[in-house]
Amino acid sequence: MATSSENIDGKKVQVTGKVLTLSNTISFSRILIAFPVTYLHYVNDLQVNTAIVVLIVYGVISDYLDGYIARKTNTISEVGKMADPVADKLSALVLFLYTVWIGWIPLWFLLFAIVRDSMIMLGSYYIKKKYNKVAMAIMSGKISVNVLALYWISVFFFPDAAKVHLFLMSCSVLLMVISWVDYFNRYRLIMSGAKFN
Repeated sequence: MATSSENIDGKKVQVTGKVLTLSNTISFSRILIAFPVTYLHYVNDLQVNTAIVVLIVYGVISDYLDGYIARKTNTISEVGKMADPVADKLSALVLFLYTVWIGWIPLWFLLFAIVRDSMIMLGSYYIKKKYNKVAMAIMSGKISVNVLALYWISVFFFPDAAKVHLFLMSCSVLLMVISWVDYFNRYRLIMSGAKFN
């Protein structure tokens, strides 16, 4: 277990105060793809077309690309640490709201995800308020986001694959709970004085 003299992220990472970086621009752009995806799907009689595929592929690639570029160019920033998960959450909210609205994903699942994310973001707010910096995402949270994305993709592209949906939804719930506990433990350590990036 990390003590107050140890960095709970393993090693210290240089974080800048820059706002206009390539990685941040990529993160912000990801927020914009959800609206055209849902609109194009609805006006196309709930069918996927090439434009939708291109937008979703861009969204998936950009989610990995922004962090990779930030690390390789030493431009990890406070804004970027906040922009990346916010872009993920806002995009996911729009996409999941839409699939709930058309009846492909149960409402309880969306409500559960919203409650979890809201509590994690509340913890991040208190960390930012106390230390004036944003805590980085943790691995279990990243895995949870990826499985959540797989669940949505399976529903959106293969609406008749009910068994696959149930399996991925179950995995998503389990991973959301695990990462929620991990974030709580991280929050407790940071608020007790542990160093973090």
